[in-house]
Amino acid sequence: MAHTIHVDVVSAEEQIFAGEAEFVALPGEAGELGIYPLHTPLITRIKPGAVRIKVTGQAEDEFVFVAGGILEVQPHAVTVLADTAIRGHDLDEAKAAEAKKLAEEALANKDSKIDYAKAQAELSAAIAQLAAIQKLRQKR
Repeated sequence: MAHTIHVDVVSAEEQIFAGEAEFVALPGEAGELGIYPLHTPLITRIKPGAVRIKVTGQAEDEFVFVAGGILEVQPHAVTVLADTAIRGHDLDEAKAAEAKKLAEEALANKDSKIDYAKAQAELSAAIAQLAAIQKLRQKR
């Protein structure tokens, strides 16, 4: 039997994924992380992007978009505490494109009284969500 690691992906609203996996890949603060069973313990922030989970006994990988958060890795468990998490099949390209457009307009409008850090974060999340949608499309 293949070695597995328990994976939990949760957001403030709900648990998105819980199960056994052979491998997990996600966007860490310092770059892409790949996690196998018996990985060295680690805690780090994660950037907006796609979490790819190679589920045991399943041909297709599970994809979850996260808009940032915290990753905890233990030898037999991975926990992703996401600010926002959306299952891959629930991603809405039109909604993400609209969010990107609105954030770009807010940043371009120098006369508005917006929070530039918030607008920049929203733009980053929208771009990462569109990239995750493209990555999911390529896998199908």
